[in-house]
Amino acid sequence: MIRKPQILLLSLAVTAALAGCSKKEETAASATDATAAATEPAKLTLDESKLPPVNRFLVTDLDTSKNACTDFGGYVNGKWLEANKIPNDRTSWGAFEMLDERSTGVQHQLAEQAAADKNATGVEKIVGDLWSTGMDEAKINAQGIDPIKGELAAIDALKDKDAIVGYLRSSAAKGQNGLFGFGAEADFKNSSMNMAYASQGGLGLPDKEYYIKAENKAKLDAYQAHIAKVLELSGVAAADAAEQAKAVIAFETRLAKASKSSEELSRDVSLYYNPVSLADADKLTPNFSWTEFFKSQGVAPQEKFSLAIPAFHEEVSKMLGDTDPAAWRSYLRFHTVDSAAPYLSDAFANENFDFYNKTLRGQKEIKPRWKRVLGTIEGQAGEALGQLYVKVAFPAESKAKMETLVGNLRTALKARIENLSWMSAETKQKAIAKWETFTPKIGYPDKWREWNGLATSRDSYIGNVIAATEFNYKWNLGKVGKPVDKTEWGMSPQTVNAYYNPLQNEIVFPAAILQPPFFDANAPDEANYGGIGAVIGHEMTHGYDDQGARFGPTGNFENWWSEADAKGFSGLTDKLIQQFNEYDANGTKVNGKLTLGENIADLGGLNTAYDAMKKATDGVPDPKTDGLTRDQRFFLNWATVWRRNFTPEELTVRLKTDPHAPANFRAIGTPSNMPAFAAAFSCKAGDPMVRGDDKKVVIW
Repeated sequence: MIRKPQILLLSLAVTAALAGCSKKEETAASATDATAAATEPAKLTLDESKLPPVNRFLVTDLDTSKNACTDFGGYVNGKWLEANKIPNDRTSWGAFEMLDERSTGVQHQLAEQAAADKNATGVEKIVGDLWSTGMDEAKINAQGIDPIKGELAAIDALKDKDAIVGYLRSSAAKGQNGLFGFGAEADFKNSSMNMAYASQGGLGLPDKEYYIKAENKAKLDAYQAHIAKVLELSGVAAADAAEQAKAVIAFETRLAKASKSSEELSRDVSLYYNPVSLADADKLTPNFSWTEFFKSQGVAPQEKFSLAIPAFHEEVSKMLGDTDPAAWRSYLRFHTVDSAAPYLSDAFANENFDFYNKTLRGQKEIKPRWKRVLGTIEGQAGEALGQLYVKVAFPAESKAKMETLVGNLRTALKARIENLSWMSAETKQKAIAKWETFTPKIGYPDKWREWNGLATSRDSYIGNVIAATEFNYKWNLGKVGKPVDKTEWGMSPQTVNAYYNPLQNEIVFPAAILQPPFFDANAPDEANYGGIGAVIGHEMTHGYDDQGARFGPTGNFENWWSEADAKGFSGLTDKLIQQFNEYDANGTKVNGKLTLGENIADLGGLNTAYDAMKKATDGVPDPKTDGLTRDQRFFLNWATVWRRNFTPEELTVRLKTDPHAPANFRAIGTPSNMPAFAAAFSCKAGDPMVRGDDKKVVIW
């Protein structure tokens, strides 16, 4: 399968991840120091006139027919949302997507310049080869399914259990294991060292409930039709493809019943950690030897590894013993073609789009090829492209001002922790110890990853993808049993997002998010504190959300709470769960438990940013720009960040699987708990944006 290996994402990512995005591979091209890379004379150029405009808060966006105390979201964003419909090649549109379009525009120019240099080396060669081959539509269409015929022939030859197990090992060794996740991550109990983790996987639909709840039958039926169509495109007769599709659905339904849901995984991080010896793992899955699997992946035998969700792996073992090899062949054939489809001819790419994007998420048109190819580069060599990106798109003054903001937010958070009324002095002391070890990363890595050994060419698009997939997988596995490299990043510089990693107690802000409405080096303080300041605070608060708070100052998974404080914390988080359970998204309630971690981070982040802004502007006269006070503009920029339209289908998927609440509720949720908001807009008790004392939530 060409599908990227499902390596665990343990970092608790902030903000709404862009539709279809997953954790980006950590990539780069040389060990060159990042500072030098960003300042050395560059051949690369950037034409700003070709980029879309930035999205700032404008006073003319306000709908003054609405009352901020009654409908704050409509007051700030209603006019903008009505005027900015979702482009046909997207499933959502808002501040994040607009910055993503801008970042993509920069990447487009860089990829074209890299491809134009036929003698390029290093990162330019990798980016140029992927771009050049990906844009050669005629060659890709002429090749059809030929590039993966050898893989399909190998699947057709699988006649028994032993052959299937052998194939699972050999395909995984190439980074093409879609059945379960396998990769390196920091040891929960010793976060300075990497260990191997195995996780659940194998499903084509976003969550287990798509297979087992009657309300999702229409989507399951559509998925079955998609499976049949893909098998038919691969050369299976139509009648046989229809029967095989039924077998694949039955196969995946068994996997789904043994899997954990999105809610379970997001709200109990301990599910990822189940350390076992290879011998004990072999006993648990008698039809699948982990000892042999490690050997086949080139990973030295380990004293222990994490076999997460053991019931899932037990079920896979049972299926190896009791499922007809024909069903295994159908499953493997479908997923091999389906995961390769984006890199094959138009017939395959269009069918892939029709189901996963159009049917499942409501996207009207497939993205133009150039955007899809950039997506491939991002997925396979994101940090390599990022090394070019920071040369032209991240000014040094942005990093300097961000460092000041981070420092101010740190100070404000410490004060909030020290002044908590619900936490004992003993637990506060430990919370401060964690605060003292926060590590911020801004813009781009201090050290770029090396790419030595990856061979790309101008011969084959999917050939380059296959080569990069295997290279990245082996690079990841090379970390098992070795010390954690704390210079590594989990996102590329051109990613419009940010994240907190509890295993390293680090907060990370890629360059691409450091633009309006989040950040503007020339903007007044209130705009930056209401935008990127709240994001910084959000990331820091992730260290103290219901899952981040289970990790200590060094990143180890440990309990540093007193029993009474843990009980008090749970009581407060229950109130926040209830608040978001009451929000209605087009007839479906928000899942307050699924979204709890992000809602805690929003609540703590915005409060901390407000405190930091007040301290930073103490004694500075309020300019009252456009008749708006500093406090008003702080909250207005916060809401501007969360302006976002979704297709109905995309919203449905997110409500089932996304640990972030829909953006419109993030815009109003936290401010409704803050007396500072009510004071800023002269709201009174009983207004919808003023929560009564019995419902008001203050945690951090």
